[in-house]
Amino acid sequence: MSSDEQGMVLDQHQSTQRAGTDEEGGAGVKAAEDLEAVFDVPVQLAAVLGHTKMKVSDLLHLDTGIVMELDRKVGEAIDVYVNNRLIARGEVVLVEDKLGVTMTEIIKADK
Repeated sequence: MSSDEQGMVLDQHQSTQRAGTDEEGGAGVKAAEDLEAVFDVPVQLAAVLGHTKMKVSDLLHLDTGIVMELDRKVGEAIDVYVNNRLIARGEVVLVEDKLGVTMTEIIKADK
């Protein structure tokens, strides 16, 4: 994703944040400017294609070209984690010559 595309996505997100309403129907959603203090906080993001289990002896025999079977089927959504917390599911996409993730479902946090 180019920096222009990333900026456009951020602009769309900020517009959505400003246009939102709170549970009582008022304009209670904080604007992006109110959250500037946390914009530079680093987070760890992981897009997980799947998992597998194997013995240490099998792990030691891994080499270039070996295929590992994962617990997901082709076309099944991948999990997106931020700081080890599931936040979304998505699909793998190709953006220019790099892999990316399109979010298809946002996971609501339990309160």
